[in-house]
Amino acid sequence: MQFYGESSNHQRTVTTIFGLPFIDVAFSPDPEKDEVWGHAYGIIAVGDVATGLIAFGSLAKGGLAIGGVSFGIVAIGGVAAGIIGLGGFALGLLAIGGGAIGGIAIGGGAFGYYAFGGDAFGKYVISGMQNSRKALTFFSKWFPFLPLR
Repeated sequence: MQFYGESSNHQRTVTTIFGLPFIDVAFSPDPEKDEVWGHAYGIIAVGDVATGLIAFGSLAKGGLAIGGVSFGIVAIGGVAAGIIGLGGFALGLLAIGGGAIGGIAIGGGAFGYYAFGGDAFGKYVISGMQNSRKALTFFSKWFPFLPLR
């Protein structure tokens, strides 16, 4: 796979798909573009700020986003928001994290329609304080690995 460099801190593949480079890597600011952070845009994007089908970065946005702060269909990071959010603080239809807010929330602190955690709040809850029968049925069916009572 051939790469070409826009600068010493920004490399991308010659191969493009739908006009985007297959791989784009950008770290550190580009003074010519007056950037504060390196911006990567590609099918696979890696950089300070990364946007792509698969994105890795301090700020990652995309289908699969992995980073300090991530937004995507599947988001994994310190702060993660997506249809599926996994992280220290997670938001999503399915949210799993230290703090989780979502339709289905699993975490130390969980808030959701179905919620499982040490401190969990929602319609159907499994926590240190309560065990909803509907929550037990739901979580035992879809998440059999959880330590249910």
